[in-house]
Amino acid sequence: MPRNGPTLILVHEPEKACFDRLVADGYPAERAIEISSYLAQSTDLAPEFDQLSAACEKRGLAFLPVDLDDAAAALAKADPAKTLVWTLTDGIAYFRGGASPALARLNGLKTIGADDSLFALCQDKFRSGAVLAALGLPVPPAGLARSGAWLVEPPASPAGWFVKPNRLGAKIGIWPDSRVADLAHALELSRRVFSHYRDDVVVQPYVAGRNARASFLGLKPDTGVEALGIAFVESGGDFQTMADSMALYGDTSQAARDAGAYAEPKLQPVAASQPAADRAIRAMARKLMNGLGLRDVFSIDLRVEADDTIHLIEFEVCPGLPCFDFRDYCRRQWGMSLADAMAETAANRLTS
Repeated sequence: MPRNGPTLILVHEPEKACFDRLVADGYPAERAIEISSYLAQSTDLAPEFDQLSAACEKRGLAFLPVDLDDAAAALAKADPAKTLVWTLTDGIAYFRGGASPALARLNGLKTIGADDSLFALCQDKFRSGAVLAALGLPVPPAGLARSGAWLVEPPASPAGWFVKPNRLGAKIGIWPDSRVADLAHALELSRRVFSHYRDDVVVQPYVAGRNARASFLGLKPDTGVEALGIAFVESGGDFQTMADSMALYGDTSQAARDAGAYAEPKLQPVAASQPAADRAIRAMARKLMNGLGLRDVFSIDLRVEADDTIHLIEFEVCPGLPCFDFRDYCRRQWGMSLADAMAETAANRLTS
């Protein structure tokens, strides 16, 4: 690779850096482990940096992984004409990855993914839900509570409600009792969440259906919704808890494997059984791309009912690239390993 040639910089926030910062801020170690586990894709991708480097080199690129704490200095030195920045993790609260695309913009560097405003929006579920509703998308309405008090009361719901942290990661619930039948329980969960994580909770009407995920990687700049990979994600439960998440990713995943507690969810293409729902999700994704500004790489979490009713739960600008579902998507849609798909995407952006 010639020196000073085109370079892909991958900015990532390691779990340990986040853990150390949280402990220094007064979080108990157990809570800091749980919170920092949402950064497990940094842990899971790091062993493949050599593969990424080789895949980039085949395409005439250099590959430079950069810890988030070193990003300001590294991006300030980068050549805007020859550099592409890919941010692996988002965050404005517990996680700080949202600073990376802002730093890239400050230094005039090209980026993969949405602009930095969406990095901030996607982690705040209450605000992002309001924006999605304003776009006419089928997101469940929400109330907001802080440590046992309503900031915004939720709508009535004969089916009960879901309670989830407002800014922590991307999961539907933290504990098995995150689906509640009465609002007093919702307020109790808000006290528990505030005590554990110092966060508000979003309280949404429970929506039925199967969990589905739409994954997107724009291998070429003109890639559209035809390249979405839309699959039901069958994990054996109605929703994912903190314990479920920690068993799937990062260092805690290996511990779960060693203990025999790891069970990878099954993926089933939505189009195979509900083609109308598949078409509706693609139309929804087109609206998100055109109206919200999603591009290059993202995922959408949904609930799909048997009658093809779609509920949009949330979007992610930093999907878990090394996770089982995104790897499967790269193989099915692009016929590539994750490393080759990332390198090909970067090469197409830097040479287009």
